[in-house]
This record gives sequence, structure tokens and C-alpha cells, in this order.
Amino acid sequence: MSVRELVVLGTASQVPTRRRNHNGYVLRWDGEALLFDPGEGTQRQMLRAGVAAHDLTRLCVTHFHGDHSLGLAGVIQRINLDRVPHPVTAHYPASGQRFFDRLRYATAYRETVELREEPVVADGTLAVTGAYTLQARRLSHPVESYGYRLVEPDGRRMLPERLAAHGISGPDVGRIQREGELRGVTLDEVSETRPGQRFAFVMDTRLCDGVHALAEGCDMLVIEATFLDEEEALAQEYGHLTAGQAASAAVRAGVRHLVLTHFSQRYDDPARFAAQARAAGFAGELTVAEDLMRVPLPRRR
Repeated sequence: MSVRELVVLGTASQVPTRRRNHNGYVLRWDGEALLFDPGEGTQRQMLRAGVAAHDLTRLCVTHFHGDHSLGLAGVIQRINLDRVPHPVTAHYPASGQRFFDRLRYATAYRETVELREEPVVADGTLAVTGAYTLQARRLSHPVESYGYRLVEPDGRRMLPERLAAHGISGPDVGRIQREGELRGVTLDEVSETRPGQRFAFVMDTRLCDGVHALAEGCDMLVIEATFLDEEEALAQEYGHLTAGQAASAAVRAGVRHLVLTHFSQRYDDPARFAAQARAAGFAGELTVAEDLMRVPLPRRR
């Protein structure tokens, strides 16, 4: 049975706190698991959350600040220690290649797994699989940073009442799906488009075109909300978003489920982030992320 859910490993910005680990997020997408921004302590958080190294198929790093990447060394070594039986692909800003190299070879270990390095050099498509297209867009942060977006191909939904009206049943349903036409009846006449699911991961950034492009039409948007709205000037200075700004971007993009995360240590009341997101007009499903939380993607439209 396919599973599509976000597993939250850590939610703190810059430094861990007593209740929040450094960043780390796993997207389970059917038979794959994509690990985003593994900060320090990610390997232990994976153990606590029930995520195995064998599950991982891609590592996606938005940028090379420590709270988003220091866990790479341990995760990569664990992948090799556990002899993961499939290749693992790593995506990260090409400008940070020296940092990736240092983390990949931080200490001595035996390489047993094919780790494919596919650095991001510009906006565009990174990978196309049968299950999704993975895209990247440049964000606005003091160091080069990219957000990621998964887009599932659109499918078809068969309409029983139209099939019945045309006398199509049993094996003939599969036949018209495969061939596109049956006895003068086209597939379009007995089915409709089923939009594929969309997921976006947006970390350290100011509001910019990249944020809006990544969020557009998403079923789930995971986005930083480092500051509350009172600190908008600080957010702008350091290249971050406030809760209200993140929610406003979600409203503009038509996001169904908004997940706020990456919180500054100065705040100890998560409810304030939710209140400001609602005040900004976001009326969809809203989650203020906590460590070790599991958040299922919304049902297909």
C-alpha cells in the first residue's frame, strides 16, 4: 500500500533547543523516501521516528548553513554502514560543492553504496521518474539556496455513470484505458483528468519569485516561518520569512495543507505562529510542526 506523508525530524532554526532538534524532514512518497536538509542529530532522529537508512532514495539540501546540512556526514556514513541496496542521489547547490565534499568525507569509512552527486546549477527539472518530477527554484538568502518541488503526473479518473451509458464494463474498461478508444467512444468521454499531487519544500528565504513558483497549486507546502510578524525587519535582514508572510504565500498559491517550521529559539508558544497564519488569511489545513510528527499528504482532489 502506498504511503505519502511527511516525517518531521527537527524544527529548530540555527541551534537546537530542549524541545526542537536541528532541521530534518523525510517525505515518504510511495516506495521512495526523500530526506531534506539533514541538520545535526538527524541520524538519531531517524531512529526515533522509525526511518531507516534503507528507506532513503534522495538527499535534498537547500543550502549549506549548518542547521540544514551538518547531519549529512552521519547520514551518508550510515547509508554505507547499512549497505543500502540501491543508489542514493544527492541534490545540493553546486556552489557548495566544497562543503558537500567535506561532509561526505568528514571521517574515514568504507564506501559500499553508490551515492550519485547531482548538484543544482539553476532553476529547472532535476529528475523525472514514473512517480514524480523533481524541480528546483532559486530562493533569496545570504548564501545560495534552492527550494524543491515534486509534481506527480496527472492521471485519469474513470466515471462509472458514463461508462454505463456507453455500455462499457468489465475488461472493456481496461481496454479503453490502454487504447484510448473503444467502439467509437473516446477515453475523454468516459473519464476526467485526475490532478497529480504536488509537494514543495521551502527553507531559508525572503519572499521572492522562487517561493511563489514552488508553492503554486501545492497539496502540501513545508515552509520556514523563522520569525513572527513583529520581527519582519529582522526576517528581511537575515533572509527569512515570518509566519504571516509564509501563510500569505500559501494563500496566493492555493495551497491545501500548510506546514510551518524552522522556528527561532526566541519563541516558546507555537500557537502564535498558527494565529498569525490564520490572520494572514490562510483557511486550509494548517500544521505548526513539532519534532517526530507525521503529517499525511491530503487526499487527491
